[in-house]
Amino acid sequence: MKVHPYLNFDGKAEEAFMFYKSVFGGEFSANMKMSEMPDGKKLSKEEQNRTMHIALPIGEGTVLMASDIVPSAGHKLQSGSQTYTMLSPDTKEEADRLFDGLSKDADIEMKMEDTFWGDYMGSFTDKFGIKWMINVTVQRN
Repeated sequence: MKVHPYLNFDGKAEEAFMFYKSVFGGEFSANMKMSEMPDGKKLSKEEQNRTMHIALPIGEGTVLMASDIVPSAGHKLQSGSQTYTMLSPDTKEEADRLFDGLSKDADIEMKMEDTFWGDYMGSFTDKFGIKWMINVTVQRN
């Protein structure tokens, strides 16, 4: 299993990651806008241009990732809410086991489910206030 930091921004994810890229080097492995998600075109022009997901490999097996919040969906960036710990297990079964264990008495943001981009993912804030994402990258042909 790999563990990756996942950051949240309020409209500055791409700007921040351009800066991080200037420091770490490398190339983005993902850079998707909110307009690319289902119903993304229903968002305001400003929110459509926000970052849905951006990823920058920064070392052996470590990827720094982020997204922008969507204020119209009720998201608010608050101290402590800008960082998730993202677990990347190898199988859906292991993802379900981790999700079920860690999310006991938690605030579930997204149950484990197949996503429109092809991965299997869920997220929650545990009973101690720690934010988690669990994501299995599904092999694509």
